[in-house]
Amino acid sequence: MKYIRFRKDDEIYYGVVKGNSITQLDGDYITGETRPLSTEFALDEVEVLTPVEPGQVLCIGLNYEAHAEETGKPIPEEPMMFMASPSAVVAHDTEIVLPNLEHRIDYEAELVIVIGKEAKDVKREEALSYIFGYTVGNDVSNRHLQKKDGQYTRAKSFSTFKPLGPVIETELEPNRAPIKLTLNGEVKQESNTNDLIHDIEQLIVKITEVMTLQPGDVIYTGTPSGVGPLSPGDVVEAEVGGIGVLRNQVREK
Repeated sequence: MKYIRFRKDDEIYYGVVKGNSITQLDGDYITGETRPLSTEFALDEVEVLTPVEPGQVLCIGLNYEAHAEETGKPIPEEPMMFMASPSAVVAHDTEIVLPNLEHRIDYEAELVIVIGKEAKDVKREEALSYIFGYTVGNDVSNRHLQKKDGQYTRAKSFSTFKPLGPVIETELEPNRAPIKLTLNGEVKQESNTNDLIHDIEQLIVKITEVMTLQPGDVIYTGTPSGVGPLSPGDVVEAEVGGIGVLRNQVREK
């Protein structure tokens, strides 16, 4: 099932997407039980919002072997975790703003986990039951600051650097999903989550050994090879099979 959060006539709604139609729900699908209402909206007549407003944005680095190779870095024995600011999260069809054109700022298509219930010290066999669903992310990254700082928080947390959406899909095989990114219509990244070094269950296990995850928190699971720079005027589209396409335009600040 595909869930969506959207705005219409200055009101925020939650709904279920079927084709080009949205059936409104009577509440937030993350925080409680919902039921469908009789109200329907046309998908092309609403403003798509981020499907969640996460309290925590977790990211995993170097989680595809080919991407680790292209960066010249060793493959992590355990998931390499870092945080990004929730204020960096923006929706489908909004702009990615580049604040430093003298810096290289890259795109990174990623499958994103959306947590559905409080999770701490989760066992592998129970890991998927803590997940509400999955969406698409673009982990935009300032490589100059990433190298300068020696850690990732500043480089990954600029406003607009974490596009997310457009929907949450609850019926997905997360370890077997095709992933692709196109830049101005040209394919730049193309892989499958079956190439993840640390699979979805392992990520949940290792992250919850350290911290408690809450409903609506998100985990960017890593990007495949083919990362490259963004420029003003670009249109970047990240896609995960079974979920949809996350599209964003790029401009200078």
